[in-house]
Amino acid sequence: MIGFSSQTVSFDRFCRHVEAYLCRIGQLEPGQFPMTRRQVLRGGESCGLYFCVHGPRSVKLTAVYDHRKKTTIYYGTDGVRRSQESISVKLPSPQPHSA
Repeated sequence: MIGFSSQTVSFDRFCRHVEAYLCRIGQLEPGQFPMTRRQVLRGGESCGLYFCVHGPRSVKLTAVYDHRKKTTIYYGTDGVRRSQESISVKLPSPQPHSA
């Protein structure tokens, strides 16, 4: 678990934390491998975020943040749940789609 208090954390700080935590699980150096993130949709509405650190030799470490439960679940390279933490994140406003 991390040392965040019960306060709401900024989105950028949260993303950096997720990357560092995933790298720690996979014994990787933070900032050395790309991390992607995608919205998780349910019924056309955003309900969470999916994070993936793409390491060497096709290694992938993932995490899922649930907006409603304010919980992040971390998964190892084998897809097994490694840990879970509760954290409130101030999410950025949705960007309007340009045509």
